[in-house]
Amino acid sequence: MTMKAAVIGGGAIGGYLATMLHDAGQDVTLCVRTPFERLVVGEPGGETRTVPVTIASRPEEVGAADFIVLATKAQDTESAAPWLERLAGPDTTILVAQNGIEQVTGTQPFANGATIVPAIVYIAAERKAPGHIVHHSNSQLVLPGDATGETAAQCFAGADLTIEMADDFLTIAWRKLLSNIVANPITCLTMRRIDVFSEPNVRSLALGLMREAIAAGRAEGAKLGDEEAERVLRSYEGVNPGSGSSMLYDRLSGRSLEHEHLTGAVVRAAERHGVDVPLNRAIFALVDALDRSAERRS
Repeated sequence: MTMKAAVIGGGAIGGYLATMLHDAGQDVTLCVRTPFERLVVGEPGGETRTVPVTIASRPEEVGAADFIVLATKAQDTESAAPWLERLAGPDTTILVAQNGIEQVTGTQPFANGATIVPAIVYIAAERKAPGHIVHHSNSQLVLPGDATGETAAQCFAGADLTIEMADDFLTIAWRKLLSNIVANPITCLTMRRIDVFSEPNVRSLALGLMREAIAAGRAEGAKLGDEEAERVLRSYEGVNPGSGSSMLYDRLSGRSLEHEHLTGAVVRAAERHGVDVPLNRAIFALVDALDRSAERRS
């Protein structure tokens, strides 16, 4: 049965997931801030296609949806409230495709009684221009292994998207956060891509950041092993060294940064449990100062 689906956020992840919903046979509306005529997606082999989704740039253009993907950056969730007011209701499922570990609590105030499903996104994509998305690698979502996760997974049935159902979603979410608190701020601050992790001093800093986060995550109940930090760094060795991060792309485009929901989430968890995280506090201060400086220039 075809569902009325809406994706809020026309960036890299929003555009890609709108494409996956279209491929699954859903009736898709892509809700964007900057209007454009068509959604164009490029694949790693060079193939480019135009995806026939409806594009809406004003909330009054849309009506109730069965399924919503919230694909704004976490810091922009509040700005999605006018869209959610029109789209969401008690019979709606909202899939929150954002970085971090606070997707449910961050979305709840704007959900209009909808069911909220957090998602862990493993999709390397880049927004080149409004409506132009390049998919570099990976096509995977991890969802909670319960009825809400199953409902969300069914909306993508038939698309070329791998979906993993995780019984221990908390641990998987913290594992993704370990990578995010390293790749995002370090590439953003250095203006380097993944090749920056070939530098020994940077690798040492990355290990320190992740070891602090592992302690905070364990205090929160995540089952994280001592080997997690080394595993993340090894995973970078198999990534195209020219790949960037969402925070680097945001800095290059002059957009606000999501440090509050990545490094900030680690700092808040650490504070709740009395865990010392001095490296993460330092990184947070640096990125926050950078973000505030950009705000003053805009």
